[in-house]
Amino acid sequence: MIWDIYYKLIEDDLINEKVGNRIKFYEYPETEDVSGAYIVIDPIAPARPVKNADNKRIVYEYFYQIDVWSKSINDTKNVMKSISDVLWNIGFVENGSGIDEYEEDTSIFRQAKRFIGQFEKIN
Repeated sequence: MIWDIYYKLIEDDLINEKVGNRIKFYEYPETEDVSGAYIVIDPIAPARPVKNADNKRIVYEYFYQIDVWSKSINDTKNVMKSISDVLWNIGFVENGSGIDEYEEDTSIFRQAKRFIGQFEKIN
């Protein structure tokens, strides 16, 4: 599923323009390396079966946190809005509170949201 998310994100024009190839899994950028917007996709938990039929697991739940780091407040907010739209369109919903912060020492804006979705396949 993480690759499905990745490929859908890079199809988005704004994300492609502002982020390019700076989409990472599990790894957060070094603060001195934040020259453009970064996206970090971080699974919160492994896929978990939530529906069974005929003694087989048929639906799995996925839970991710996605962060945007940037030195521009507008890029951070606009990229996160695009992420939310992309994930909504593939079947995820936002889950719980997120993070919206500015780190004064590094001049980095960061937003993080958690997304949860149920799908009939496991990747």
